[in-house]
Amino acid sequence: MSTELSHSAESRSSDGGPGVVGHREAGGAPIAAEAAATALVSQSSGADWLARYSSSLMGVFGTPQRVLVRGTGCLVWDADGKEYLDLLGGIAVNALGHAHPFVTSVISSQLATLGHVSNFFTSPTQIALAEKLLSISKAPAGSKVFFANSGTEANEAAFKLARRNNSEGTRTKIIALEGAFHGRTMGALALTAKEAYRAPFEPLPGGVVHVPFGDIEALRAAVDDSTAAVFLEPIQGEAGVRPLSAEYLQAAREATTAAGALLILDEVQTGIGRTGKWLASEDAGIVPDAVTLAKGLGGGFPVGALVTFGSTTSALLTAGQHGTTFGGNPVATAAALATLHAIESQGVLQNVLGVGAHLREGLAAIDAVTEVRGEGLLIGFDVNADVAPAMVTAALDAGFIINSPGPRTIRLAPPLILTIEQADRFLDALPTLIATATAQTAKDAQ
Repeated sequence: MSTELSHSAESRSSDGGPGVVGHREAGGAPIAAEAAATALVSQSSGADWLARYSSSLMGVFGTPQRVLVRGTGCLVWDADGKEYLDLLGGIAVNALGHAHPFVTSVISSQLATLGHVSNFFTSPTQIALAEKLLSISKAPAGSKVFFANSGTEANEAAFKLARRNNSEGTRTKIIALEGAFHGRTMGALALTAKEAYRAPFEPLPGGVVHVPFGDIEALRAAVDDSTAAVFLEPIQGEAGVRPLSAEYLQAAREATTAAGALLILDEVQTGIGRTGKWLASEDAGIVPDAVTLAKGLGGGFPVGALVTFGSTTSALLTAGQHGTTFGGNPVATAAALATLHAIESQGVLQNVLGVGAHLREGLAAIDAVTEVRGEGLLIGFDVNADVAPAMVTAALDAGFIINSPGPRTIRLAPPLILTIEQADRFLDALPTLIATATAQTAKDAQ
């Protein structure tokens, strides 16, 4: 991204929090897009929109919890005008919050300049983003990038990369972990461990073996000369925010290197500053063979990436063996460049570390909370009864967006610009949310 572009975009934004590129205040003049959205939404209530949803969209997501119409920073509003503190960030997607002025200005500028070209061509933003990702991931010489549109597509590309690590035709096994979630397309779904996701679509692509989470000896026993790759999430988000230890990642690197297998790290949720580092795996001191990225990479705009480390791994997929129509398009790559620039230049990683530590410490001090896990602003915490789903409902009623990946587990993945004051709003409300959820669960059981 050019300095001129970044400076001109930043000069048009106001301060929305300590040390970060901010947002227009909620009471300020609405931009054109917000004005258009407000005019559309004013025609119907949330209930009206949900009725229309049920008659026009597939039910793969169930009934939406709310109809959201606009956002700024860490706040969003629904069709009935209710405000929420977004502590899920589109499931770790909105790294810089909603309607970030720098990112939106860059997207608008790029779309007005060059919106899409086929992959018979390239663009400056595509090349610049690839170079930036290789730099922040500390990739060695010969490393490369493939751009996709989402995390599951990045993992699908990685799955095919693993299949190509089979020159002699004997490496037919791919290893993933129990509790893993790598996506919903068929290859990524084969890597995903949850039976409820897998069963309706079997038979899935074969050769995938799931081993116990965090068990180094089980992993070592499973990795052999028939192994093409091992897929790992440094922190399992869908399973309740379960981190792998540095020792486990180091053991995985040693075992895969000895067997000639690839070590592929799924950092779709954990990457791009979510843990206060560019990659959650940095502290393990290892060099993987590939890393997949998405979610926070585009700051809310769909973009994913497969980063291959070193010339040998980068040569496994050759011309014609994989592709995409929209992956790496100028607008998506400009959005990602803008997101990375803002994170890097505005102290966002430091904010993640400070606010994340404050939030985890506050959670641990609440009586009904039995365990707190995670790093930075990817946090999971358990409560002392099966009330987490009811907590999600109670939180919405109180103006907070959270997620329950398990009956006793809450996941938080807020925008990386969350402030201490906003974290304290949730911490102050949490005991009441737990009490409300406990009472409602008991009532429902009667």
